[in-house]
Amino acid sequence: MFLGFGEVMMRIAPPGHRRLAQVLPGAVDVTFAGAEANVCVSLSMFGAKARYLTMLPQNMLGDAVVGNLRGLGVDVSAIRRRNEGRLGVYYVECGANQRGSTVTYDRDYSAISLAGPEEYDFAAALDGIRWVHATGITPSLSEKANRTTLALVQEAKRRGCTVSCDLNYRKKLWRWRPGTAPNLLARECMTEVLKSVDLLIANEEDAADVLDIHAEGTDIEQGQLNIAGYEQVAREIVKRFPNIGRVAVTLRESLSADYNRWGGMLFDAGLNRSVYAPLDAAGKYTPYEIRDIVDRVGGGDSFGAGLMFALSTPELGGDPQRALHYAVAASCLKHSIIGDFNYSSRAEVESLLGGSASGRVRR
Repeated sequence: MFLGFGEVMMRIAPPGHRRLAQVLPGAVDVTFAGAEANVCVSLSMFGAKARYLTMLPQNMLGDAVVGNLRGLGVDVSAIRRRNEGRLGVYYVECGANQRGSTVTYDRDYSAISLAGPEEYDFAAALDGIRWVHATGITPSLSEKANRTTLALVQEAKRRGCTVSCDLNYRKKLWRWRPGTAPNLLARECMTEVLKSVDLLIANEEDAADVLDIHAEGTDIEQGQLNIAGYEQVAREIVKRFPNIGRVAVTLRESLSADYNRWGGMLFDAGLNRSVYAPLDAAGKYTPYEIRDIVDRVGGGDSFGAGLMFALSTPELGGDPQRALHYAVAASCLKHSIIGDFNYSSRAEVESLLGGSASGRVRR
């Protein structure tokens, strides 16, 4: 069973590609979202058992979150509630063409940011758990949330769990220590978290901003990636954190808001080699061409969930190459789904892996 820990929020978005100024006052789409919750929902959709740990306010909004996650098959037995604090909110405008997507956070004084590790029952939350997933988002909210994340991953390692972490650097967050630059605060805190991590997931910005490790020849603003440079980034991460056995990097070439090339790399320290996906018939890295993106938010989380699921599923994870193919295919499909959650099933992912990419109607 998997355990994810983090903040779940209310996501407010204008319908389609509209801007908030076009629809307010008026109707908006409201869903729930959050990196670690996104992972748990994806895992549940694939058929895995996933438990979610968070702190929610003791009100109707908290009730709605619990009901939504339970309805998607996520184990909500470990979720904690408190009277003080609120449900965080984020607003997203989905971009189009040359206008990128934008995110506005409203997360101050959320219930999870006010709660320290002493308010959680880690023993109950970790009962029966073999894999724990955290990210660099929750520690960015407050000193207490950072301490809770660190305490959880350390306890998970003591219990023999596999621990994964997605760096997920958010430059608009990490503001809880005045006078310290966000990237430097993230570097200080995440360095401690990564000492308990087995699988690290990142992208080119995360590695550069949080760890000061850069991929040569990459210009993310121009949508240019030096694919070979990421193996050196992964090797440097493993050198700095010898406990990390695998490093996964999402490879996104953003040509416009609607058109991305999407793939991934997985470096296995034990095998001392990297694999890439997707591959063409000749074995050459050939990213998915995603030309009509519906919603890219949550794509990295669906990649992480796919990789975690494949690595822990014998018929998928025996070969790192096959596991990475599954992760990239799962996250490719997420780009076709509105909202943070990836509602793609295992059968749909495996259909794409089998070459069914035409989008034809299934009757």
